[in-house]
Parts: sequence; structure tokens; C-alpha cells
Amino acid sequence: MQHLEAECGVPVPQLMENAGLAVAQEAWLLLGEIAERRIVVLCGPGNNGGDGLVAARHLKDWGADVTIFLLKPRAEDDPVFAPLVERQVPVVVGEIGDALASAELIIDALLGTGRARPIEGALADVLGALQGVRAQRLPPRLMAVDLPTGVDADTGAADVRTVAADQTVTFAVSKVGLHVFPGSQYSGRVEVVDIGIPSALVNDAAKTELLDRRWAQQHLPDRPADAHKGTFGSVMAVAGSPRYTGAAYLACTGALRVGTGIVTLACAKSIHPILAAKLAETTFEPLDDKDGELSAQEAGPVLKALARGYECLLVGPGLSQSGYVQAFIKGLLPHLTTEPAADSHRALRAVLIDADGLNNLARVENWPALLKVPAILTPHPGEMARLTGLSVAEVQGDRLGVARKYAAEWDVVLVLKGAPTIVAAPDGRARINPFTNPGMATGGTGDVLSGVIAGFVAQGLAPFEAASLGLYVSSWAGELVRREIGSAGMLAGDVAQALPRAIADLRGEGPRAASSSGRADILQMLASAPEEGHLS
Repeated sequence: MQHLEAECGVPVPQLMENAGLAVAQEAWLLLGEIAERRIVVLCGPGNNGGDGLVAARHLKDWGADVTIFLLKPRAEDDPVFAPLVERQVPVVVGEIGDALASAELIIDALLGTGRARPIEGALADVLGALQGVRAQRLPPRLMAVDLPTGVDADTGAADVRTVAADQTVTFAVSKVGLHVFPGSQYSGRVEVVDIGIPSALVNDAAKTELLDRRWAQQHLPDRPADAHKGTFGSVMAVAGSPRYTGAAYLACTGALRVGTGIVTLACAKSIHPILAAKLAETTFEPLDDKDGELSAQEAGPVLKALARGYECLLVGPGLSQSGYVQAFIKGLLPHLTTEPAADSHRALRAVLIDADGLNNLARVENWPALLKVPAILTPHPGEMARLTGLSVAEVQGDRLGVARKYAAEWDVVLVLKGAPTIVAAPDGRARINPFTNPGMATGGTGDVLSGVIAGFVAQGLAPFEAASLGLYVSSWAGELVRREIGSAGMLAGDVAQALPRAIADLRGEGPRAASSSGRADILQMLASAPEEGHLS
């Protein structure tokens, strides 16, 4: 914490006091009642252990039955340990023994962000004992301080001895390692708490953010009462082929369901009747085709149609992979422009390339040179491997690093789909999706996502914000569906239909999934509680 003291002007003891109080408050909330509850606090020798000792002091003062385990001895005049000696809190040093046997809550304050080598020795023995009690039929709850011991804050790598927590209380900003695999499997529910670090310093330092509800609420486009369809922008989707009519349908539905004013589907004439029967609200640009596939000759008609004033072009869902389509993309992308046509006050804001748009693009030599306007790319790991020349394992081994590197190298907004999905900007910023929903692992959800993002671009959001908001809203819609029907059997169409409910919920126009007001009231009460005696 010393570097934080130098940068933010808050003394280390005060940061530790704030952190320990926050951990104690979260422990109270987790248990629901603190008096006489049996709590064991596992403390390492560093600042993370100091946070644990401060938490133990507060819990003791609130009436809990607290035991402290010290990995290494601390001097009795240690400022954070001495108050516990005065309160005659039981202390176990070095060997854990049976200290965990009767615990109702265990607080892991052993290492935090300091892990740099494999866990061994006494610490390995403690984690082995912790794993044993957590494997019981009725295990104690486990709360991690800042990070579960053994999880890397930056990569999510986890030591083989790491024990999964029920909850992690982390400070100031969430850590990447808590939200990417395998670290996310050990973090449980993550609570980010304020410990007094100035928000400006946090914001300047945090190139990686976890998307959250408040951020999404703040970035939803306005819906003025005097609006008309032109107010909410227009999307043109170039999508579909005889084998993949559903991809075009889902992408257009995604754009419509987030409130886009006009959505036009440019598709092969041979599949136009099929899609026109399903998409009553979509307008069409039927294009000549060769056995259902678009060719280079159709780039001209698409460019002419775009000049009428579309804010976002979506290219790729269900186009299929062939030399014809590859030539179409090569003929289309270099001629896109953000300059409005002479008879239009609207202009293209961005192109979004997804699915077969990416697969065909990957076959073009020096394909980044084709991108002349702001671009959003939305690959899954296989598509990302084809675009980069990496293996899928290499992409998955460092999802955040790969996304950030190639967003900068290609000068694009990159949405790397997976668990979790990551949105990276050319300037090095990245945002991580908080949702991992196995129900979304089904064909077509990516097409819905591409339509949603395109719809938010059309409504005026910058590409990075549109991609981030589109990811959050579509994921929240998927979460609403999962809560209704479970994670098996969800369809992409279910997610598309749930988009308006997700937006209404975020706006406060629909039923809220949860309320935080009661939690806030309890935290305030705890913050003002007397240092001694029971809570009344």
C-alpha cells in the first residue's frame, strides 16, 4: 500500500483501517447476525494480513467469537495486532491445527495481490486444511480479502492449492483475475468496496474496467418524448445466405429490439422472400446473387444505399464463406466513408464486422488496410485465431492481453467473445463482461449481439461505448431469460425478445431484480456503530 499512500496522500494505516472495516461489514452482511458467531481470520505477514486483523478487531467489538491465525508471528506492539492482544482474542501461530473445525465463517487474508511464486510450505499446509473443512457436508463460509490466496490479480491464473471463496471483498476497483478463468471460479461473488482512494486516481490508473449496472444505466441512449424514427438512427445489415437465414433474422431483430429507428437488410434476392416473411418491421435491399451468395458486383449497390444516410453498417452474419463473398468484402470495405452524401445530413459512424465477415476477411492479405472508417470486430476465439494466426489455445491463454494488443495494432474496437467477453479499444482501455451464462452458448446469440451493438452505434454512441453497452444489455437479457427458464434450452431468439425488458429494467421502468437500498442502510449503520458492545 505504500505506493498508494505516495500517490493519493492517504496514510497506509488509514487505508488499512478502511479496508478492514469494509471486510468486517461484508462479513456481517454475509452472516446476517454477528453476535457470538464463530469466525476465524487467516492472516498473512503483509498488508493483506493487516486488513484481516483490523476486520477481526471490528468483528470482536461487535460481539463475534473471533479466532486469529497468523502465518508468521507479529510483535505484540504491532499497531494492528496490539488491539487484539488487549482484547484477548485467541491467536494461533504457524500450525493451523483444529482451529478451523467449528468455524462458521473463515476470512482469507493470507496473501492478496502479493503472490509471485508457487505456494508451498506452511502456507500450503494452511490451504490444505482449509480445503478439507470446505469439503465437509456443511462447510463454513469463506470470504477472501482482495483476492483468494493463490489467484493472480492480473491474469486469473490460480495455484493448484487455491480454495474457492463464497465471496471476495476487493478494494477500490475490481481485479481482472477475479473475472477471467480460472480465477473467476475461485472468487465467488465479488464486492468492490471504497477504502478512500480518490476516484480520479482510480479512474486514471484503471485501464481495465468491469462493466456494471450503473455504467450501463448512464450510457443508455435518451428516448425523448418528441422523437420520430429518424431520432434513433438507422442500421444496414448485410447478412444471410441460403444456409443461414436465421443469422440475418437474429441480427436485425437485435438492432430493432434495442430501439433503432430503421433497420434495413441487404440480402440475396433468392432469400429475400424467406426473410421478408419473418421481418415485418425491417426494410430490404434485395441484391443479385450467385447461388445465394453475394459477389463483388453487389458492393456498388450497397454503397449507393448507404449514401441515403445509415449510421452503422453491419457485415457478416450468415453470409457464408466463398470466393464470391470474399470478393464482395474486398470491394466494399475500402470504399466506406464517414462523409455524408450531398443530399443527406447523416453519415456512417462505424462498420461492424462479425461472423463470416471476419472469416472471409481473414483470407485477405493485409486486411487491416481495408478498414477506412471506425470499425468494430466481434470474433469468437476461433475467428480470432484465424485473424491473428495464433492458435485457439494461445488466444484463450491470455484473452485480455490478446484483445488489447490487436485492438491497438488494427486500430479497431475488438469484442472478443467467450467467458468472459472482453471489449478492447485501440487506446489500450478494456472492459470485461461480468456475466458468464452457459445458456448463451448456443447458435445465434452472437448474431443478436452484433445487431444490438450496431443499434447502439446508430443511436449515437461511440464504437467503444456501443460495444460495451451492447454486450452488457444482451448479457442482462440472457440473465433474465436464464432466471425464468434455466440455462439449458435457451434460444438466441429468447434473448432477442428479452432485450426490451432488460433495457426497461435498467431504466427503472420494469421490476428490478434486486434492491441495494437495504444493504446501503446496513453498511451505514455498521460504519457508525460503537467500537465496543453488541449491535442493537
